[in-house]
Amino acid sequence: MFSKSFGEIIKSFREQKNLPLRVVAKEVGIDTSTLGKIEKNERNPSEDLIRKFSIYFKIDEKNLLIASKSDNVAYKLMEDDNAIEILKAAEEKVKYITKNKNEES
Repeated sequence: MFSKSFGEIIKSFREQKNLPLRVVAKEVGIDTSTLGKIEKNERNPSEDLIRKFSIYFKIDEKNLLIASKSDNVAYKLMEDDNAIEILKAAEEKVKYITKNKNEES
């Protein structure tokens, strides 16, 4: 699931159910053009909108959040020659900071 972008995931679920953009957009409370931009990865969804998509399509919210947030990271790093190394370093930092934060609590 995480190799696809958030927009590709939403578009795939919408197309599997043969739903037009306008129907899904209305159900989640956005306009059709916004949904089109989300599906084309031209716009990032809010966490509230992610929740609405998860309810509407019966998709695990955590997986959608991960897909959306990982898109943000990937798009920021994709032009960098050191992208993989940066991600590995960030993973180590997250582990280190989380461990220290938990020890302080």
